[in-house]
Amino acid sequence: MPGRRPPEQPSVAIVTDSTATLPEGAAERWGIGVVPLDVVVDGERHVEGVDLTPDALLAALTRGAKVSTSQPSPAAFAAAYDRAAASGAREIVSMHLSGELSGTVRAAQLAAEAAPVTVHVVDSGVVAMALGFAVLDAARFSVGPPRPAAVPPAGPLAAARAWWHSRGHAEPSLPTGADVAERGRSVASSTRVWFLVDSLEHLRRGGRLSMPATAFGIVLGLRPILSLQDGALEVVEKVRTRRAARDRLVALAVADLARRPHARVAVQHLGQPEVAATLAEELAAAGGGRLVETVVCESGAVLAAHAGPGLLAIVVADA
Repeated sequence: MPGRRPPEQPSVAIVTDSTATLPEGAAERWGIGVVPLDVVVDGERHVEGVDLTPDALLAALTRGAKVSTSQPSPAAFAAAYDRAAASGAREIVSMHLSGELSGTVRAAQLAAEAAPVTVHVVDSGVVAMALGFAVLDAARFSVGPPRPAAVPPAGPLAAARAWWHSRGHAEPSLPTGADVAERGRSVASSTRVWFLVDSLEHLRRGGRLSMPATAFGIVLGLRPILSLQDGALEVVEKVRTRRAARDRLVALAVADLARRPHARVAVQHLGQPEVAATLAEELAAAGGGRLVETVVCESGAVLAAHAGPGLLAIVVADA
């Protein structure tokens, strides 16, 4: 029938931005639209996740290149919403990095006003895999409970239906856009994220921290650990050495894990895969049966551009 949505397209589409740093293949697997931010290196514009690798960005930062970032335009979000609607989505949930850190969510809101279907714009209040975990959970939830453990090539909706029918049940009704948006908010609000950086100077230059907040690290040479408080970056620890700071980063995450019955963990890094893998092993040993998922991945270019060399981050979220 004309106008019917494709049979394997969930009625609620998910859109996010590239700072979510979704694991490779996850966006395609779950049908998530990703709108990229731009990174400008010495005046040359690059698209995050498309033509700028983490290694290339690290090399640029190391040589002292001038690096800045730029949020997507409302037109970029409008195009993503049009694609989702054309694929059969009746509603869209658009989840983005904290509005305290970027105007990206505002651009999404402007585009949503003229979208062909209802768009629920969510300011996650977080960034990196803290956003990524929330987006992935919302995408899984959008195909209806229960969520299959593995998703075959036929698509997430087909997998959910097959799982349900194989157990002799009628197909459940799918959640609404408001339901999916609330699910995403809930997961995002459950997350904690800690960042270890070598210097606060990059964050100060990008306007993400004030001069008073960065002064102690610059003057005293301390290793800062940061976290997100009400969507904004705050210095939460001041440690003398890199090794001590790394140990403290793990200790903060382990203490958080202990209060959760089940959790997901992500360790993100910039040019430090061995260190990140070691941290993930330490967290897995500490988390025991509470950990249902562990992700180790490089930081996205936008986060790396603001944090600078030496970035390590740990994200803990409910599962």
